[in-house]
Amino acid sequence: MRNFYIIIAVVAVTGGGVLLHAMRGGGGAAVEPVELGELEQQELIDLARPAGVHGDPDAPVTIMEFADYQCGACKQFGLFVKPQVDLAYIETGQAKLVFHDFPILSLHANAFVAARAARCAGDQDSYFEYHDRVFHTQEDWAPLSSAIRHFKDLAEELGLDAQAFGDCLESDRHADVVTANMRLGERLGVTGTPAIFVHRGGPPLVRLGGFQLLDVREAVEGGGEN
Repeated sequence: MRNFYIIIAVVAVTGGGVLLHAMRGGGGAAVEPVELGELEQQELIDLARPAGVHGDPDAPVTIMEFADYQCGACKQFGLFVKPQVDLAYIETGQAKLVFHDFPILSLHANAFVAARAARCAGDQDSYFEYHDRVFHTQEDWAPLSSAIRHFKDLAEELGLDAQAFGDCLESDRHADVVTANMRLGERLGVTGTPAIFVHRGGPPLVRLGGFQLLDVREAVEGGGEN
């Protein structure tokens, strides 16, 4: 995994950070980005840990996804395109998929807490199982004023430790890491989701023009364009 971080460090990236808000109002679950202050590039890279790594960590190709759980196109990629990518490249050991959070709060009020909820499930080694359930039920939780109860219910449905999950979700755990993911995405030029990149452990970091299987195939098998 170290070469994954090295490639990000050597990519020429633009400056800029996410607009940060108060972590939460009146206590409870962190639902918005937290203040991180000024971070050096390596500090940001170290903090912006991916939410999940799917496949062999030593696979030669990395497919890097920045996504928003409340985004319809991200749901399409996660539930319909990703399984095709799994069959073609993940299960064959050719590539691994690395998931980074990029909630767009100006459009999706529940996206930040959804990202935290999935990471809370990841604490119990169930990240991608929970990832799929969040996307499958997107239409149920997206319009809610608070999706906390829904996310707790999903954890129970998956047989997770409900107390541990609830303690995680009803706190600020992972809020700093999700915020750092957002900053990293912005430095890489992400403005919308899903944003997919491919690299082979060194330059170049290829940004895909779309998010269908054909786009992934062209980058993985053909090298793609910058």
